[in-house]
Amino acid sequence: MRDTTGKARELRREELDADLVVAGGGLSGVCCAITAARAGIKVALVQDRPVLGGNASSEVRLWVLGATSHMGNNNRWAREGGVIDELLVENMWRNPEGNAIIFDSILLESVRREENVRLFLNTAIDSIECTDGGRISAASAYCSQNQTRYVLSAPLFCDASGDGILGFLSGAAFRIGAESRAEFGELLAPEQEEHSLLGHSLYFYSRDTGRPVKYVPPSFALADIREIPRFRELRVTDSGCRLWWLEYGGTRDTVYETEEIKWELWKVAYGVWNHIKNSGDYPEAENLTLEWMGTIPGKRESRRFEGDLILTQQDIVEQRQHFDTVSFGGWAIDLHPAEGIYSEQPGCTQWHSKGVYPIPYRTMYSRNVPNLFLTGRLISASHVAFGSTRVMATCAHNGQAVGVAAAICIQHKLLPRDLTEPSRLSELQQKLLRCGQYLPGFKYADDHDCARTANITASSELSLSRLETSGEMSPLDTPVALLVPLEAGPIPHISFSIEAEAPVTLHGELWTASRLGNTTPDVKLAESAILLDCGRQEVKLTFDATLAQQQHVFVMLQPAAGVKVAMSRTQIPGIVTVWQKMNKAVAKSVVQTPPEGSGIDRFAFWLPGRRPAARNLAVSFDPPLQMFAATNVTNGYARPWCGVNAWVPAPEEKRPIIQLRWSTPQQIREIEVTFDTDFDHPMESVLLGHPERVMPSCVVAFKVYSEDHGVIASVQENHQTHWRLKLDPAIQTKQLSLEILESAAALPAIYAISCFH
Repeated sequence: MRDTTGKARELRREELDADLVVAGGGLSGVCCAITAARAGIKVALVQDRPVLGGNASSEVRLWVLGATSHMGNNNRWAREGGVIDELLVENMWRNPEGNAIIFDSILLESVRREENVRLFLNTAIDSIECTDGGRISAASAYCSQNQTRYVLSAPLFCDASGDGILGFLSGAAFRIGAESRAEFGELLAPEQEEHSLLGHSLYFYSRDTGRPVKYVPPSFALADIREIPRFRELRVTDSGCRLWWLEYGGTRDTVYETEEIKWELWKVAYGVWNHIKNSGDYPEAENLTLEWMGTIPGKRESRRFEGDLILTQQDIVEQRQHFDTVSFGGWAIDLHPAEGIYSEQPGCTQWHSKGVYPIPYRTMYSRNVPNLFLTGRLISASHVAFGSTRVMATCAHNGQAVGVAAAICIQHKLLPRDLTEPSRLSELQQKLLRCGQYLPGFKYADDHDCARTANITASSELSLSRLETSGEMSPLDTPVALLVPLEAGPIPHISFSIEAEAPVTLHGELWTASRLGNTTPDVKLAESAILLDCGRQEVKLTFDATLAQQQHVFVMLQPAAGVKVAMSRTQIPGIVTVWQKMNKAVAKSVVQTPPEGSGIDRFAFWLPGRRPAARNLAVSFDPPLQMFAATNVTNGYARPWCGVNAWVPAPEEKRPIIQLRWSTPQQIREIEVTFDTDFDHPMESVLLGHPERVMPSCVVAFKVYSEDHGVIASVQENHQTHWRLKLDPAIQTKQLSLEILESAAALPAIYAISCFH
């Protein structure tokens, strides 16, 4: 075919209609699009890069983290739920080594299999159309790979683009930089408003070739490493996002000067590698080659858009409750010097809260563009609060909240702000809980779930009398505590196996948290002192205390010279042993000690070990703990929170069964089950490897059957948190049973079972 007319030509143009247009294919946009599509609405997901994931993609290679914070804070069982949990659990199964390319493929597969999502890669939105009322009616986007312009029309739009292209073009109110201390009363804020942002970072990977490798740097590489004040912190063992502090751009325009910032980061990164290879200070780098260099920087901060509420430092530190909670955060308020790598200051300051904090729905839509949702790092937050809300797992969790909200809006022909009406908001929260979103302290109570009316029994229930010793002994040289849920009433006797070199007094203490649901011990309830004999002995601690309600408590042992305590390899849902220690990746000391007048709490960090080194204290309980009942599966809390909230069968039973019975036949069209995939494990997506593909208490094989219909489902391989079965046609039955055929390395646990008409 030839065209020799010589006339001017136009690019191909395609017009499409959707229910929701999502700008940005980072984790927040991905989770928003998947969630909305599963709720039955048509979604156009527009991503200006060739892969999904944003900063989590192979183009940037930052690990996904959120409230769990590398297990370096006091937020136990705080991994985000729903779609982001599904993605991270799947990545653990396929990719425990942390290969960024594999994570790319998981994200692409997850979006492509949703029939209601139309994905546009390499496609950048560059203009919009608005109605007289200020609503966005269409977005125009250009794909560089197929030279096609797309015009995407929809009643609702979601900006998950990071820099906020939809919000900017539509006239949505936004902010850049740090607010003054006086504006919100934030004590971490500067005295005066500043153009001070978190910068961009760019990473590299190295590889051992097994033979010496010479390196000749490009001419633009940084010649004098001393321009970087912290160059002595460089280590050959660091690569990828462990080099997060190679940061620059916080004093510049992080939107319009991104290309200039990237070149400066290339200069720094190639200069750092040149220093490692050619300075002579790192002989261990002789066989290393530069395996990969980032080509686009990972952005932290640019525009932040205004909703009906702006989240502030006080919301985070005080864990303020909101009537419209739809998500949560838990990363530290993590602020960096604007000068980045050229600053004399430390690379970051991280100030943690005593627990997770709610994120309200009013931060997730524009206050002045009626049909624009906000998610990702551009939600409505001050610069200080943004230091916490910006991390990817939190952003993804927010994206799921927007996806459900958008589906409700389409169903009822509403705008985002309309969902703040109490009955609509309750519908939003319950639908979020159903799809796995974690809303701390909120109870799932869907009237359409007939499992909630069933009589629930099990072939056995764990009665926990002891955590058996593994034969290992640990020196009692740092404070250690068993974090354990207890029922309301007197404290049971708790015994430890102790070995003492000489007679000494052992001090035991009982602590709890000042806020229900927190796992920071800041209220002492009782103490007990025991004089130890020389040698091995059983020590029973008796605490004169009574709990007014079910909650987690810390049974604490203080250090004692020459004393060792027996350890256990037994893992039980809702129970964990923690030590008073710190994780250098997210803290500066064992006790968080903020500056005077900063508005930050002082408290100690109590951290568990990470598998495979994780251990519990070997203990016995008198009377045994009866916290693992079958009825927990409908109590509305699908993870440990002030209790176990799971059915755990007795360890001796090989094929335990849980059964739901009704007095009258129920028509059941859907069955949903929530398994235990260890919500305490962060599941960092790249670089940091993991010791297992399946979490220890996960049910990996099971069958569901009824007395009327026999086996309804038989699953031989499961590693996911949530399992869903749609029955077509629906069945009628008075009884459903789930039989556990196999679990992973620990006792199995089931957090929730739901059945829907």
